[in-house]
Amino acid sequence: MSAYRPLDTRYDSMLYKRSGRSGLKLPAISLGLWHNFGGVDTLENARAMIRRAFDLGITHFDLANNYGPPPGSAETTFGQILAGDLAAHRDELIISTKAGYYMWPGPYGEWGSRKYLVASLDQSLRRMGLEYVDIFYHHRPDPDTPLEETMGALDAIVRSGKALYAGISSYSPEQTREAAQILRRLGTPCVIHQPSYSMFNRWIENGLLGAVEDEGMGCIVFSPLAQGLLTDKYLADIPADSRASKPHGFLKADQITAEKRATVRALNELAGQRGQTLAQLALAWVLRHPQVTSALIGASRVEQIEDAVGALERLELSAGELDSIEQILKG
Repeated sequence: MSAYRPLDTRYDSMLYKRSGRSGLKLPAISLGLWHNFGGVDTLENARAMIRRAFDLGITHFDLANNYGPPPGSAETTFGQILAGDLAAHRDELIISTKAGYYMWPGPYGEWGSRKYLVASLDQSLRRMGLEYVDIFYHHRPDPDTPLEETMGALDAIVRSGKALYAGISSYSPEQTREAAQILRRLGTPCVIHQPSYSMFNRWIENGLLGAVEDEGMGCIVFSPLAQGLLTDKYLADIPADSRASKPHGFLKADQITAEKRATVRALNELAGQRGQTLAQLALAWVLRHPQVTSALIGASRVEQIEDAVGALERLELSAGELDSIEQILKG
């Protein structure tokens, strides 16, 4: 590909929202590198997606130590693209990574110990060629390590300069409140929570949205398109190049039931009445909450990123439309 020069208009249309009560602002649409950026994927396609995302005002790129496959390879890929295309724009970017899932053998290769979190971030920084990340998350709660140790590690990491902000992911409302209070006492506020959320996965409505608001945290939701179910991709069949067709994909073919497909078709019809794609409707639906700072999308090609950003042209949902969505989801 030719030398990259980002568009001068990249900040003209994107919506940026403050993460809770912090000074951190995120684009309403962020790009996650969970899938399609690993060692099994095409580097040039990954590069094209990141370039186009930045041209559209997406300044936030979200990773984790285990993203790939193989684990770690998404960070390596991103590091290559960053060095080649975006190094001059580092101060415009919000780069996040996480640790919590399995990465290496032995008792210190996963979960939430101080040793694991510090070692994992050091490895992540080396893979990406960075001196620091903007956000470092604990990726999942650890049932065995005291929360004080895990949050103490996040505090120490921020104080070391290896991360600017601390975050958590997939914590319950009660765990979120406790983690936020520990970090506040330590002097390093927890600025963001990253939970899963979509029309098919609504658990954050049962207390978590209230917890993040009370604690002054932002919320960036992952899988807002339910791994692609809330798009037009699976309306008729399972395409050969889709996430559900890949052996390493998180979405499995047997999850795309006739009942789910009927629901998706009805939602797609409603989206069409609004002049939107189904993906755009699904993104507007998650962003309707004032507590939701950003919707974290995945993509396999440039056109999906362009479509997602197009959701920002019509975010408003009327009471009647919201009621129609509820009726469709109830079946």
